[in-house]
Order: sequence, then C-alpha cells, then structure tokens
Amino acid sequence: MAFSRTTRMTNQILASWKWLLSFRKPEWALNDYPFRTVMQEADPAFSGPRFSQHRYRAYVVNAAITGSGDTPEEAMVVLAENFESVRQLRKQEEKPAIRPGANWPVEFASQEKVSSDETLSEEFVQKVLGLEWAWISDESSLWDFHTDQTNDLLFARILEIYGVDVSDIESARLWAIFERLKLAKSAESDRST
Repeated sequence: MAFSRTTRMTNQILASWKWLLSFRKPEWALNDYPFRTVMQEADPAFSGPRFSQHRYRAYVVNAAITGSGDTPEEAMVVLAENFESVRQLRKQEEKPAIRPGANWPVEFASQEKVSSDETLSEEFVQKVLGLEWAWISDESSLWDFHTDQTNDLLFARILEIYGVDVSDIESARLWAIFERLKLAKSAESDRST
C-alpha cells in the first residue's frame, strides 16, 4: 500500500506521539497504538468469486495489522479482532509486546515442514501450482494460489500428477499435502520391493 508524502508524515507524527505516551503505562491496548481508518477505492484487478472488496480499511501505523469493512466502524471491529489475534500469538510464543509507535518486525512463518523434502516442494510448485517458483511456508495452503470457490481443480491436478487423493485435507495446508504424498510414495516403494 503506497501512501502519499502527507500521509506518511501524518502517520509518523502520530506514531511518535503514541510512542511518547506509551511510557506512561506498562501494558498497551489497541487504543494506545497509532491507527488510522481510510476510504479505499475498489481495485478492478482484484476480483474473484470468494473475495469481496470493502470500502474502508483500518490499520495500525508501522505494523502489518489491518481490518476492512463497508463502514469505518466495521473496519475498526475487524482491526481490533486481528490486533488481538496477533497479541495473543505473541504471548503464546513468549515474545514481548511491541511498544506503540515502534516499527513492528516482519516475521515469516516457519518453513520447517514444507522444506523437509525440497525436491517435492519445488516439483509441486511447478507442476501443481503452475508457477516457476513460490515462497511457501508451513502456513501456506492451496487457497493462497487461486481465487476459485473450492480447491477442486488443484485437488484434481494432484490426483492426476501424483495419483493421490488429498481432497479430505480440510485446511489444504501444503505441508499436510506433502506428508500425504510422501506417505503414498513410501508405501508404493515398499510394495515394489
């Protein structure tokens, strides 16, 4: 999301002010953080049957936490929910709270599970997803790679290429699909020996 120079300056002034105020107390809620609500124009390039565009977006300045809605109030409700999810996740992972106004670090999801078989991972991205390459993590799912209402086309492609039905994997997480493919390959090699 690109901001004008005026918006960037306003955001940084707001962030600085909230940062200074944050020293008055040890714990912070959403209202202690710099946040804004803006009207956004519909993007004709962004369309698909399972996506809807909202008229308003609320965001925490210097953080990748947003919420969208058809009214400013709806956008703020979604922002509050997303903010609380991030806050709870940081608590679970025993990470400290980020001070209001500070830049939030960009954190990438683990790749431990999807990288356990890099050959399979690369092959899957090219053959099933039809991409030359893609950055995938343990949080990546088939839903991230299309705009259809279902994963049926990709499930069919996986069945065609690998001969394995993965349509019962509700999350459609790539690591879970890779595990199923590896199990099937292992069972096949056991039968052939």
